[in-house]
Amino acid sequence: MRLIMVRHGEPNYEKDCLTPRGREQARACAQRLRKENISRIFASSMGRARETASFTAELLGLPVTILDFMREITWGGEGIPEDGHPWTLADRMIQEENCDFFSADWRIHPWWKGNRATDCYDLVAERIDALLAEQGFVHDGRRFLCRRENAETLALFSHGGSGGAALSHLLSLPFPYVLTVMPYYFTSVIILEFPSAPGAYVRPRLELFNDICHLTPDADGPKIQARRDGE
Repeated sequence: MRLIMVRHGEPNYEKDCLTPRGREQARACAQRLRKENISRIFASSMGRARETASFTAELLGLPVTILDFMREITWGGEGIPEDGHPWTLADRMIQEENCDFFSADWRIHPWWKGNRATDCYDLVAERIDALLAEQGFVHDGRRFLCRRENAETLALFSHGGSGGAALSHLLSLPFPYVLTVMPYYFTSVIILEFPSAPGAYVRPRLELFNDICHLTPDADGPKIQARRDGE
């Protein structure tokens, strides 16, 4: 089984929709995905993700299943600097503290304990596990028990934060680490492969990351997500 994760196109955040450039990105992405044998399409409940998914859905003649838990994460909490913005906090932890995310639990750090972003992460982790269990892959620690044959390809259209949370959980990588060192651009394509081996434990394999070959050369590449006024 393959899980294709796609970030939404360039957005108008205030109106929660795509810009004209974002629609062109989404249209190009749909053409990029047309030969991937996608059997099911999922999207965040937010407008910019649903609109991005609609181009692929229309091209392939498939419905879009809405997953509200994949809506963009929120952040903030009492006494947390940077208004709790996860990308900024993760970067500061590396730059100022030389934080080793792999030996220390990021959840108990004062900037994450009590941060709404951590609650959002936990929700994504719980619900993405339930979705994969429906496909026959049961999460067990750092591995998955494959319960049945599954050669389907699923496409999931979401966001920089919720998508990062899903990647972090599925690949057993610390969330702040993923936000900082694995940014990905608008309509970038990420592919995870889950080996189909009924009765065996398997690990997802990162087949492709941040593929933007469908975009024009003026795409300026991925960046750590900046704060926006009012958030």
